[in-house]
Amino acid sequence: MRRELNDILESLQNSPSGVGGIYFLGIGGIGMSALARYFKEKGVAVSGYDKTETVLTKKLVEEGIAVHYEDNIEFIDKAAELVIYTPAVPKDHKELNYFLQHNYQLVKRSEVLGAITNSTYSICVAGTHGKTTTSTMVAHILRHSGYGCNAFLGGIAVNYDSNFWSNEKNVSVVEADEYDRSFLRLSPDVAIISSMDPDHLDIYGTAENMEQAFIDFSARIKPGGLLLSKYGLKRTDDLKAHEHLTFHLHNENASVYAANIKMINGSYQFDVLMQYWELRDVVLNMGGLHNIENMIAAISVAHYLEIDNDKIREAVAAFRGVKRRFEYIVKNEGQVMVDDYAHHPEELRALIKGAKELFPDKKCTVIFQPHLFSRTKDLADGFAETLDLADEVILLPIYPARELPMEGVSSEMILNKMKGNNKMILDKNELLDWVKNNKTELLITAGAGDIDTLVEPVKKILMKG
Repeated sequence: MRRELNDILESLQNSPSGVGGIYFLGIGGIGMSALARYFKEKGVAVSGYDKTETVLTKKLVEEGIAVHYEDNIEFIDKAAELVIYTPAVPKDHKELNYFLQHNYQLVKRSEVLGAITNSTYSICVAGTHGKTTTSTMVAHILRHSGYGCNAFLGGIAVNYDSNFWSNEKNVSVVEADEYDRSFLRLSPDVAIISSMDPDHLDIYGTAENMEQAFIDFSARIKPGGLLLSKYGLKRTDDLKAHEHLTFHLHNENASVYAANIKMINGSYQFDVLMQYWELRDVVLNMGGLHNIENMIAAISVAHYLEIDNDKIREAVAAFRGVKRRFEYIVKNEGQVMVDDYAHHPEELRALIKGAKELFPDKKCTVIFQPHLFSRTKDLADGFAETLDLADEVILLPIYPARELPMEGVSSEMILNKMKGNNKMILDKNELLDWVKNNKTELLITAGAGDIDTLVEPVKKILMKG
C-alpha cells in the first residue's frame, strides 16, 4: 500500500528515515532541482533522470544525488516511495510509463510545493515576469536578516550559489509558476503578483483566461493573509485578499513606492515610502529600474514580517542578484556585458531600457534567442518593437524547448517586423566569429533557451580583446 503525499511529508517532519526513496523525472529543471535538494537535505535517498547533463545536474551529483541521462528503466529507483515529474516529460517516456503501469505514487512538482505551502507559513511570488528575482530577494532578506526561511526558487541566488536552502523556521518562500496553472495548487499566507502580461497562450488560449488564473491564485491566500500586487494591473479590483497592498516603482498612488532614486556606478540609491513608514538610503547593487520595483515588493514583505529597518537595509545592500537576471558578466570602463533570462517582450523592454539608462554613452548591442515557436508567433510584434530600442540586434534561431517547429515561424518573423536597419540572424558559431571581429561597448545576451552556453565563450573573447 503506497502512502499519500501528505503522509510522506508528515513523516519527513517526524521520522525522515521512515521515508523511502524519491525519484525525479526531469530532475535538472530549476524548480525540480530545488525540491530534490529539499528531500536530500531531509535525509531521503534522492535520484532522478534528465534529458541532458548541465551545470546544475553536475552540482546535484556532487551533492550526492544520482542522476542519469538515458531513458532506461534499468537505471530507475524501483524502491522509490514517491515519483515527482514535470509536465515537460513526453507521454511516451519509458520511465514515466513504467511508473504509471506499476502504480507508483506519481505527483507533479506543483503538488509537492502545494503540500509544503499548506503546512508552512508561505510567501508565494507570482507574475509573468519578475517572480524569480523578487522571490530570491524576499528569501535573501529573510536569510540575511536572521529571520530564517526555506527557499524554493526558480533561479540560482548568486549570494548562495543555490536555488534552495533550508531553515528550522516553518516559513517557506516559493516561486509561484503560472505555467500549466501550477500556482493554483499553492496556499500562500503572503502572495505577490508582479505582472499579468499575456504569456503561455498555448496553455491558456487567451489573455483573459490567463488573467483569471492570477485572480484564482489570489483567492488561494489563506484567511487573514496579505496580497501585494503591482499598482495598475488589469482587473486589480477582482483580486482577492483579506489585506491588499499595491507597490510601484514611483507612482505615489501605490501603497508603497520608491523616491529620490539616484544612479551611482551601476548601482541605485533610493528611499522606500509607505503611508506610515519609510526606509531611507537603500542601496541596490543590481542594474535595471525594474529591479528597484522588485525590491520594493520584497522590502514590503520584510516590513510586514516586522524585520528591523537596519537589517532590511543591510540585506538589500548585500544582495548580489540572481544568475541570468541582469547579471554583470563583464563590467569595466571600456566594456560591459550583461546576461539575462528575458524571454518576453516586457522583460526585454525592462532589460534594454535599464541597461541604456545605466550606460547612456555606450552603444547597445543585443543578442537575443527567441524561446518557443508558439511564443514567437504570439508575440512577434512585441519582440520587434522592443528590440528596436537597441542600437544593434543579433537574433539566434528559435530555441524550441518542448515544441515541434511551426510552419512559417522563425526568427525571421521578428527580424522582418523590426524597423531598425542594424539587425541580422546568426547561428552560434557565426555569432562567436562576429564577436571576435566586432567591437562592442554594452553587450546584452538574452533568452531562456541555451544561449547561456555562449556566455563564457563570449566573455573570453571580450576579455582577450
